[in-house]
Amino acid sequence: MGLNISKMLALSKAPFYSIVLGNAATPIGSVTLPVTFGTKENYRIEYIKIEVAGFESSYHAILGRPALAKFMAVPHYVYLLVKVPGKTGVLTFCGELKKSYGCNQEAIEYTLTTHMPECSSEVFAAVHQLS
Repeated sequence: MGLNISKMLALSKAPFYSIVLGNAATPIGSVTLPVTFGTKENYRIEYIKIEVAGFESSYHAILGRPALAKFMAVPHYVYLLVKVPGKTGVLTFCGELKKSYGCNQEAIEYTLTTHMPECSSEVFAAVHQLS
């Protein structure tokens, strides 16, 4: 994005869960930035608090429930589609099935090569004993 956000980062202690299977990670900080969807004629801008990750991922950004609620977005995961009310009408965003599949493959490979923290493996072992 061309931003030097190191001076803009605020402290964040909320860990990421379920981004990479079996692992949790703490963000290096958070920053609030304007996020724009749409075209010059029909757009929507909202300020979104973004958690900045210090790990590699197949995703550039993941919009969580707070961001989707702020945009009043309606996601349809089966069709890889999101609809957002815009200035002059509904904005529609379509995903790509091949790209989505590729991202999932990268996440699986990353999970297989990443070491799980000790405390997490103990929790997962205890959960398996309970089930």
